[in-house]
Amino acid sequence: MADRYPQDTQQPQTRQQQPRSHQVVKAATAVTAGGSLLILSGLTVAATVILLTIATPLLVIFSPVLVPAAGTIFLLCSGFLASGGFGVAAISVLSWIYGYVTGKHPPGADSLDQARWKLAGKAREMKDRAEQYGQQASA
Repeated sequence: MADRYPQDTQQPQTRQQQPRSHQVVKAATAVTAGGSLLILSGLTVAATVILLTIATPLLVIFSPVLVPAAGTIFLLCSGFLASGGFGVAAISVLSWIYGYVTGKHPPGADSLDQARWKLAGKAREMKDRAEQYGQQASA
């Protein structure tokens, strides 16, 4: 079995076999990157607190105007999105109907035909029952 899989004579370098300078450079890079990100996150939190302290009184003062304006903007955007969605739905339905009428057999046409045949069969059955009931009532 050993002759089928010859062992490599070169071993991959492990962490302990790396030169000391390489390890020091990696550690310094990690400390520098981590420290700078930590400082940036602290500055972000401080800026957020300062801006909220400044903006809160302005928001309270202008809230009688801002809240209805935000509601109006939300309703306008929702209306435009809904009308666009309904338009896309209408165009897709009309294109499906056009494909069905022209005989291109769009997806779902089989189930529509089955439903139509089933309804036509039930309509014939009800017509026959009504005729039988009419004949029994007149006799």
